Amino acid sequence: MNITLKDGSVKVYDAPMTAADITKDISMGLYRAACCCRIDGQVRDLRTTVSDDCAFEVLTFDEEDGRRTFNHTASHIMAQAVKRLYPQVKLTIGPAIENGFYYDFDCGDTPFTTDDLVKIEAEMKKIVKENPEIERFELPQAEATALMEEKGEPYKVELIAEHAGKGEHISFYKQGEFTDLCAGPHLDSTGRVKGNAIKLLACNAAYWRGDSNRETLQRIYGIAFPKKEELDAY
Repeated sequence: MNITLKDGSVKVYDAPMTAADITKDISMGLYRAACCCRIDGQVRDLRTTVSDDCAFEVLTFDEEDGRRTFNHTASHIMAQAVKRLYPQVKLTIGPAIENGFYYDFDCGDTPFTTDDLVKIEAEMKKIVKENPEIERFELPQAEATALMEEKGEPYKVELIAEHAGKGEHISFYKQGEFTDLCAGPHLDSTGRVKGNAIKLLACNAAYWRGDSNRETLQRIYGIAFPKKEELDAY
């Protein structure tokens, strides 16, 4: 198996390797900074198994796709914190954005307050310290729907229904007790995000699907960095 690196050099392996193990073989320093990788032009998790010849590039926070993966994981950490503190809240979506991330929550008639944001941020720091591994798995549509119905997540059920008839398996990411519907990619553990470099910035109202006729949600914005100094500079 020939792995062609960004600089044109080639690594040769006799058996399939995870992207993480290939990265470690290149440099442990690079692995510690890695957020994800690019395999034949596709952004993938470091947990991805590589079994064929390919072009391989490691992406850190300094690259846009690496930064998006980092922030996307931070959004899941925030959602996990919210569900721990307010289990009645319903999850919708939580993407990375140009500067940081957000997640939209259905809080019913009780919107988040500034005090809530302080509590959520503190819980995020706990989750980072716990450092659970982030695992990816897939389910057929019917099983995926049943899982989200069991968890009482109607917005996730709606999103899964959009894949009806496509024959696709639905991907999820699990970290500790928290499981979210997601295409990824993500970091390989929550500890990759630094607790002292997380900040929740604001909470605003938003509509589900941007439709003013649909449910009103609470959108929490946040920012995260690999180092506290980068947060301080921001």
